[in-house]
Amino acid sequence: MKKSTDIRTLKNLHKPIRYTIPDSRGLHLWVRPDGKKYWVYRFSHEGTRIDMSLGNFPDISLSEVRITHQRLRGFLLNGINPADEKRLKRIEKSKEKKTIKFAKFALEYIERMSPKWTNRAHETQWVSTVTNYAIPVIGELTLEEITTEDVLDVLSPIWASKHETAIRLRGRLERIISASITSGLRTKSNPAIWRGHLENLLPAIRRTHDHFEALNYKELPLMMAKLHDIECTSSLALQFTILNASRSGEVLYAKRREVSGDVWTIPAERMKARNEHQVPLGFRAIQLIEKAQLLDPESEYIFSKNGKHLSNMAMLMKVRRLKKGLTVHGFRSTFRDWVSEETEHSPEVAEMALAHTIANKVEAAYRRGKLLERRRLLLADWETYCLSATQTKVVTLDCQAD
Repeated sequence: MKKSTDIRTLKNLHKPIRYTIPDSRGLHLWVRPDGKKYWVYRFSHEGTRIDMSLGNFPDISLSEVRITHQRLRGFLLNGINPADEKRLKRIEKSKEKKTIKFAKFALEYIERMSPKWTNRAHETQWVSTVTNYAIPVIGELTLEEITTEDVLDVLSPIWASKHETAIRLRGRLERIISASITSGLRTKSNPAIWRGHLENLLPAIRRTHDHFEALNYKELPLMMAKLHDIECTSSLALQFTILNASRSGEVLYAKRREVSGDVWTIPAERMKARNEHQVPLGFRAIQLIEKAQLLDPESEYIFSKNGKHLSNMAMLMKVRRLKKGLTVHGFRSTFRDWVSEETEHSPEVAEMALAHTIANKVEAAYRRGKLLERRRLLLADWETYCLSATQTKVVTLDCQAD
């Protein structure tokens, strides 16, 4: 083995061989046939010769590797195998990871995954169910410790009384624990899996499809007249949602910069199908935007209060004050029924207005490009129908629900 003395010499070494470093017993620079250079510490422990890699040159300098070498040689002089240091560090790191509690991992998982959800309400719902039902039972357990019995302790108390919530919570637990397995925090199988597992332990509950009825389209003009008389932000947002057959999340987080002229462009990340969607705005829809801006001039959101977007409950509470049992989403069904029963507009135009997914990508691209003006005519007719019973007088009513 050749001896090397300084950094300039090291850089000029090209012959594939091991070069010793003076004053650093056992420290070598290994030049491989491909020209790459690596630091190696060669030592003997309990009669066995060991080559320990210390990194590559020049990323790790001579002065840095000498410090590492001295530390490892200290281990050797004290009877400790220097190679065990890395292994022990890996073991300790693995032990630290496996002590992570469910509560910490679950909340971090929700925060990490939240950007993929189009509706921010999903994050709130995840946090709520996990915090209220799971964490009090298994929050202090490590991911490795959670058993099927623990999962049953979480689900059983609400399985019959709050069945829909329990179903969603089970799915969330399955995904969280699955992520922990992928992260190396759990080696056992997933105790929250339904098929072939929990389905054998939890009773089948007949699901009551208690869908809130969609308002009969014939009743809508009168409701819009009532909303017209309520000039608060949640009322303006609800009217805007109905007039454009939009989803709640599309409107709640809508920003003023998304509107250009009479077209509102909703970015892909806020759409259910993850495709950008353009909405041609009618006269009343534009008027609602202008009214909302007067109520909160400095906000970036179209509908807001003190610069913050409306809550997920704002529009829902407003519509339920007018008629119990309705949901904001139900007005999309009302719109679709009106198109089918009262107009000559084609189903494909209605589907595009609702931003429903089209399986065929070529057809979807064609429709997006060709149907904007036809959707403009459809929404103009819809606006005319919605406002047919609206009175011109406006009365400001109680808006505490905002």
